[in-house]
Amino acid sequence: MSFVIELLQGGWETIKEYLLLHLPFVVPAFFLAGALYALFPKDKIIRYLGPKSRKNIAYPMAVLGGLCLAVCSCTILPLFAGIRKSGAGLGPAIAFLYTAPATNILAIVYTSSLIGVDVALARIILSIVFALVIGITMAALLPDKAPDGAPEGSPASAFATVSSVKTSRWLWGFFVGLLAILMWGASPVLKLQVKLPGLAVLLVVFVFIARKALNKDSFKSWMRETWFFVRTIVPLLLIGVFVAGMLKVVIPAEFVKQYFGNSTLGATLAAVLFGTVAYFPTLVEVPMARLFLDLGVGRGPLLAYLLSDPVISLPSILVVRRFIGNKRTLVYIGLIILCCTAAGLIYGFIVR
Repeated sequence: MSFVIELLQGGWETIKEYLLLHLPFVVPAFFLAGALYALFPKDKIIRYLGPKSRKNIAYPMAVLGGLCLAVCSCTILPLFAGIRKSGAGLGPAIAFLYTAPATNILAIVYTSSLIGVDVALARIILSIVFALVIGITMAALLPDKAPDGAPEGSPASAFATVSSVKTSRWLWGFFVGLLAILMWGASPVLKLQVKLPGLAVLLVVFVFIARKALNKDSFKSWMRETWFFVRTIVPLLLIGVFVAGMLKVVIPAEFVKQYFGNSTLGATLAAVLFGTVAYFPTLVEVPMARLFLDLGVGRGPLLAYLLSDPVISLPSILVVRRFIGNKRTLVYIGLIILCCTAAGLIYGFIVR
């Protein structure tokens, strides 16, 4: 009984720390994610992802499309299937498949607040680079011979459920205002005495811009999508944080520090393989990474885990192979393992 109480206390203490120190800085990111999903013209993105599109347009658009979403490695699968069925080429579709769970704005802000700005910056830069490298490599090695269709029952359009809303030329100012609030509130270098007055000014300006940018329908769509992210992600986040706190009680820190404290090839590869197979809902990989860091895992293996875990998992592997085949799936997995392991080793060498 005392052991159970100790486990529950560990989880509760971690929850309290998270709610007090980190959740307030993530709140603006939910509003930004909701606005991107509800208001960004996604149909224009899909238009440029076809196999005949120019590479210098298709791949950046695929990455941009992924950045507009905040989903896990399994939630992205219907969207991936939809754009493949709509005619997207293999390379851009793979870049989209990789980018969305790896680089969404919520994950980057959360990583910055819970682990550090350096890891967050490395995560977003390397994830975008890997998405492009893996997509281009797969298109070169295993090009499309004929348009691949998704199995029957898949959505004909990945974005068919997103409402079409009318917005004005103020929309870009609306997004800039949201991003400014997010970056100011999440900044680790500003003191609270500076943050609060600055946020007040930004909010006043933002309300003015939002009234110009949005009509009634677009505002409702924004709130609906924001609430969807909140009610879908926050409960899973809190569960993940609580479980991470309990695991911290039972995992021996000496063992972790001895075998995973340095950025060796074995430690980094093991972190990548764990991230490749394990499945966590979106953002839950971040408190797990914080747990590993507290237990003594080196920052090289830690980054390798953060780069691999969100983009692939055993459930997603089983589904992806239905849309691109066994050979392409094996190449996709191999490229992820190679890129993430190399990145962890290099990063661990630099920061040691």
